[in-house]
Amino acid sequence: MTPTENPMSTVISDIDAMFARPVVNIEARPDGSRVLRSGIQLPDGYARCVGEWLERWARDTPERLFLAERNVAGEWDRVSYGEARRRVIAIATWLLGQNLSAERPVAILSDNSIEHALLMLAAMHIGVPSCAISSGNSLMSKDFAKLKANIELLRPGVIYADQVGKFAAAIDAIRPLHDGVVVAGGGSESTAGCMPFAAIEADSDEAAVMEAYARITPDTIAKFLFTSGSVGTPKAVINTQRMLCASQLAKELVWPFLLHEPPLLMEWLPWSHTFGSNHNFNMVLRFGGSMYLDDGKPTPALLDKTLRNLREVSPTIYFSVPRAFDMLVPVLRRDKVLRDSFFKRLKLIFYAGAALPQHLWAELENLSEEATGRRVTMVSSWGSTETSPLATDCHFQAVRSGVIGVPVPGTELKLVPSADKLEVRVRGPNVFPGYWKQPELTAKSFDDEGFYLIGDAVEFVDPARPEQGLLFDGRVGEDFKLLTGTWVHVGALRVKGIDALKPVAQDIVVTGHDRDDIGFLVFPNIPECRSLCPGLPSDAPVEQVLSNPAVLARVRLGMAAMMQAGGGSSTCPTRALLMAEPPSVEAGEITDKGYINQRAVLTRRRDLIESLYAAMPDKSVVTA
Repeated sequence: MTPTENPMSTVISDIDAMFARPVVNIEARPDGSRVLRSGIQLPDGYARCVGEWLERWARDTPERLFLAERNVAGEWDRVSYGEARRRVIAIATWLLGQNLSAERPVAILSDNSIEHALLMLAAMHIGVPSCAISSGNSLMSKDFAKLKANIELLRPGVIYADQVGKFAAAIDAIRPLHDGVVVAGGGSESTAGCMPFAAIEADSDEAAVMEAYARITPDTIAKFLFTSGSVGTPKAVINTQRMLCASQLAKELVWPFLLHEPPLLMEWLPWSHTFGSNHNFNMVLRFGGSMYLDDGKPTPALLDKTLRNLREVSPTIYFSVPRAFDMLVPVLRRDKVLRDSFFKRLKLIFYAGAALPQHLWAELENLSEEATGRRVTMVSSWGSTETSPLATDCHFQAVRSGVIGVPVPGTELKLVPSADKLEVRVRGPNVFPGYWKQPELTAKSFDDEGFYLIGDAVEFVDPARPEQGLLFDGRVGEDFKLLTGTWVHVGALRVKGIDALKPVAQDIVVTGHDRDDIGFLVFPNIPECRSLCPGLPSDAPVEQVLSNPAVLARVRLGMAAMMQAGGGSSTCPTRALLMAEPPSVEAGEITDKGYINQRAVLTRRRDLIESLYAAMPDKSVVTA
């Protein structure tokens, strides 16, 4: 049988060619902790700064597509590497005259765009940090509390907003907190009181820009990124040039195929987060790839834009989060044109932000095989804003979903026994030096050996074979005990529950702290729930859909399956409640990346938890 006739042999061959073989060295310590290191060494000679990548591709492949975005007419506007470098030099020339520094950085309020990218790169080209701030802080907030805190900490000298009229209320709210220039993006209908973007790239002094560029060192601050706020108040994480360059060299060593096949991405993940910015955008720039900016998102209102884009552009790697795949899979299942376009050139599906439920993993493999004759490789990684973000990488075909891989070259993981878990800590050149203007918090974030206390837990897929990788085992602070004293591991239980309650559950929040048993607050997948109710009108209210006997029966069936699987009271729910109200971005229940903040939901929806555990629960509560 030839390799083309055997999908699995093709996959194995592809994986062997794409990835470096995983090797893990383990140092066992007398106190029971272990330090894990990659068997692949990280050389010292990585890039001095991110700007080196732009300089290289503008010189070597000036006509190659770098970025593309939809214009108002729905057509693709494109920027090559050569044009990007020319515009970066012009923008950087203007920035040099604005008295900018780490104390007066560039703040970017808008979502991903070509202008956003060029401004970010121009700032980095002269050693000035930029900070992309989640647009939700400006557009979805009533009191602008987070935005005000962001601006008060940064005190930016330049603030950029596209469609500046949409940001008018936010800009007015923060006006007393800075003395910077507001730049209106080229798509703005009015620029009154603002500097038009075209004006900041009108002149060019390459010699002055390159003089500043030459002064950049690996310790120069490249950007600030605010933490998502999933745990505590958002903090400004210092990202140095060393962090970003070391992270991409580690990626090169474990994904060597990128040196020969520049990535082509269709990308929606926001640059206000490390996944979209430091991992994906920097990967494209480092390896001379091309990025189409997806103006859609994994929300009911914007999903159609993503689908349109994926019908037109076939990516080689697709990065997203589990929530997005949950919305994408049903459409791929029924839309052959989309399915064929999506999988046509796809080498990898990469998920992060949360574990991917196993049924979605299996469906993506099956759909890819149907479209191309082979199963697409499924991978993930793990890290945080503070690790820029790559700390582990799954550069092999994992045995199942949830495997986060092994330490990347140059990064050390210290596994410390904590209750019945292994708390993981991180050290390496990819790890941040601290939080901006918060020295006390910085000091508390590292142990006495300089390992960052990331707050997550892991376990081995197979302790006897560490090269098979680690499994994410949830956040240490998310887990809780039942009144019986039994620990509940929220991360693993959430994924198990989503899989058992498919297709009803899009996401789950686990309850039961200081209770006798576990409950589920379920964010339902409304389209899939409607598909279970053929007798209901297509416009039936959500509440009617969620109370339909067929939907409730499917939930009971899933809960019963979890109980039958055994494991005791800490591994299966006795009650569940389907929530008609979707997660709120403004309330912090869901991040820009589309994952659920368990703590925020539990706090905001205390009344539903009380209903869930009522002595005489009403009919909205499904009991096992």
